[in-house]
Formats: sequence, structure tokens, C-alpha cells
Amino acid sequence: MIRVLVADDQRVVREGLATLLGLLEGIEVVGQAADGEEAVGLAAQTRADVVLMDLNMPGLDGTAATARLAAEQPGVKVLVLTTYADDENLFAALRAGARGYLTKDAGAEAIAGAIRDVHEGRSHVDPALQARLVEAAVGGAAPERAAPDELTPREAEVLALIADGLSNAEIAERLVVSNATVKTHINRIFMKIGARDRAQAVRYAFEHGLAG
Repeated sequence: MIRVLVADDQRVVREGLATLLGLLEGIEVVGQAADGEEAVGLAAQTRADVVLMDLNMPGLDGTAATARLAAEQPGVKVLVLTTYADDENLFAALRAGARGYLTKDAGAEAIAGAIRDVHEGRSHVDPALQARLVEAAVGGAAPERAAPDELTPREAEVLALIADGLSNAEIAERLVVSNATVKTHINRIFMKIGARDRAQAVRYAFEHGLAG
């Protein structure tokens, strides 16, 4: 049996995943954590083999918790299951020591397969994200240009797509991320640049040379 700990700050998601995984052959859910700090502690207490880790949690987030587990409990494998499929979160989680990365639209069989893979020492990344990893590995990723107001490269890219007239759904499709991820980026962009709406964001993009 693979001993799995589920870490997610949303109770309905956490309990739903635990129930789903409990129905799968060869997997035993040994605990549930509501934040990264609790995940690190419970992983040791329950002798978990795999931690199914959300990234966006209060206090110690999933990436920091993954790094703690890699340093303090190297025998525990981390499989990220998150809404965020952007490069920034993907690479940060893998650098921290995660052995797998899935988005929350993955089905039960995909999650179970990923758990088995990381437990057996193999890496498992959502197929939609693998091409980006390969591109980065061979040096084919586009060079990042500096962005004002502490915008991340991904936020600058999203802002440029807004300026090009793309809708949230079109941006999500272009970047191979979820609509929720796009909304999160846009909220952060608006906060950083002081924009109240898309029109102000578009004007900002042109004024700062971010529009295509």
C-alpha cells in the first residue's frame, strides 16, 4: 500500500481527494493537512510515502513545504496537485524537490498513476506541461525581458496578451493554463500597476512597451 497524505487548504477539496483516493486499489490515505506546516509535521507522524501537495496555502505554502520535506524527510515524495500551471510555479515546485506536477483538472486514474510513478522513483509531469520543460531544458525558451512595477515575466506576458485583445479564455488556451490561473495573474497585475479595468491595463502596456 502507498501511504498518501493530502495537503490542501480548501476543506472540500482536501476531503474530496481523500475520499477519491481511498477508493483506489493500492493507496491508503493516512492523513490530511490544511497548510504546509501541518503537512511537514503529519508526513513524519504518519510515515507517508507520498504527499499530494497544493501550492497556494496560507502560512508555509506548498513550494516551501516541498523544500522542507526534501531537506528533512528525503524519503517522502511530493506530487503537486494545483490550479496553477504557469511556468513560475511549475519550475519553483520542481526546483524545491517535487517529483510530479498535476493540475486539478486531472482525473482519478491520472492522479493514481502519478502517485505510483513518484512512489517508484519516477518523475511525472502533466503532459500539457512537458513540452515547456523540454523547451527550457534545451535552451529554447524565449528570453525574459525586464518588466516594470515588479511584474513577473509571466504577468508581463499576460498583460501583453490583454493588450492584444485576447479574452481570459483565449489567454488560458494560449498559455496552456486554467481560467482560474489567468484570473489570478490579472488580479495581481491590476494591483501592481494600479489599473481598475482592462482599458487602463492596455494603456499601461502600451506606455511601458509591453504591448505586441
